[in-house]
Amino acid sequence: MDTSPTPQGRPPELPTRVTGLVLRALTAEDADAYYALLDRNRLHLSRLGDFRAEREATPAWVRAHLAEDPGPGLRCGILLNGALIGRIDLVAVDPPRYGTGYWLDESHVGSGYASAACSALYGHAARALGATEVFAGVTHGNDRSVALLRRLGFEPVADFEDYTRFRLVLVP
Repeated sequence: MDTSPTPQGRPPELPTRVTGLVLRALTAEDADAYYALLDRNRLHLSRLGDFRAEREATPAWVRAHLAEDPGPGLRCGILLNGALIGRIDLVAVDPPRYGTGYWLDESHVGSGYASAACSALYGHAARALGATEVFAGVTHGNDRSVALLRRLGFEPVADFEDYTRFRLVLVP
């Protein structure tokens, strides 16, 4: 995803297969909307997964976090009809191998949005970044995330005390 600003000053959007659902680079301009999203999802984020920093986020932390350059990875907001409903990251661990993490506003879970967002980002990663593999760690008990990854074609490759690592082999 080319994150150079458009004439309107916003990064371009990456469409998904769901009408109205797009990915866009999260920047410092999104700090207020992202903080509001985090604030209303603190309990949701504490149930499963390693989102300690997000659970304890302050407005200042969010501004500083979103001001950091995620390059060469990608940090994207998941937007539905212009409203921020989640986040998905592509972490450049050892390119062309990447890690990923994602989460949705609790009220939007189970609607296919995470699947559409992941498909769009991983397809983009293969085409634009030459990514060959994507890895995800899923906390034991997070059955919805395991089901999502399996639908996307991920396979478990390692089991640890607190989580299972999954791998998706990408085809450009």
